[in-house]
Amino acid sequence: MSTATAEPTAADLSKDAIANRYEFVLLFDVTNGNPNGDPDAGNAPRVDPETGHGLVSDVCIKRKVRNLITLAKRKEDGSPEDGYDIYVKEKAILNDQHKRGYDALGLDPKAKEGKLKEGESPKEERVRRWMCQNFFDVRMFGAVMSTGVNAGQVRGPIQFAFARSVDRIAALEQSITRMAVTTEKESVKQDGGNRTMGRKEIVPYALYEMHGYISPFLAQQTGFNEDDLELFFNALTQMFDHDRSASRGEMSACQLIVFKHASPLGNAPARKLFGLVDIKLKDGVEVPRSFEDYTVTIDESKKPNGIEIHERL
Repeated sequence: MSTATAEPTAADLSKDAIANRYEFVLLFDVTNGNPNGDPDAGNAPRVDPETGHGLVSDVCIKRKVRNLITLAKRKEDGSPEDGYDIYVKEKAILNDQHKRGYDALGLDPKAKEGKLKEGESPKEERVRRWMCQNFFDVRMFGAVMSTGVNAGQVRGPIQFAFARSVDRIAALEQSITRMAVTTEKESVKQDGGNRTMGRKEIVPYALYEMHGYISPFLAQQTGFNEDDLELFFNALTQMFDHDRSASRGEMSACQLIVFKHASPLGNAPARKLFGLVDIKLKDGVEVPRSFEDYTVTIDESKKPNGIEIHERL
């Protein structure tokens, strides 16, 4: 898929789109880090207050996928490969992204549209298709682009649920010291001591389980194809390796289990497929401190007809 000058039609987007429904389970862990701080709670790790289980938002994981695509699909000069630009990027002005679509198609977003010819699409729909063709995350996750410069709305074929830790987590607050101060005023106040106290929130260890869903019908509307699907699954397995931060500690993708349906409508409820995956602590382990402290099994004997199970990691 490229940033072609030819305007994409609905048929162009749908002809190579994926034809199967998928669900997947991603297991990832964190050691001595904060996987996803809550800004409304002093950036403490997100926790379900009723159960004590840790949470990681879908938005957090989508950000990491986007960042990996930016690295994997760029030219030698650092610009994105054709068809793999990212819509929601750091410091982006989204209406400017919409304007790019209008400019590429020679359209004026402010001009009043006259009566359409037979078979002609409204300009917002034409720009929406252009955005799907050129922005990978729009093609993948969808976007609300009807703000200001109207480029329509897209329901993405891939959606995540919040990730939840397998066991309760212990969120610890650690005090830290910096042997310097920011301003001269602080130095005078400390009589030259020049120390700054701070804190870090960490989870000693937690294994998280995230569920995801992929719709072939929505893929037909955005042009999400088999190459895109392979790139997405690779991003899930590699994203933590390129997202290192002192605050996040050690985060790793541990296992990716993909359920492929023979039918576009699906051959079994997602709930039933997720239930085939059983995650338990090994005998004798009371407090887990690594992925090796768990046993992950897939009950193939209960696999519904028309379902293929692929372990990607």
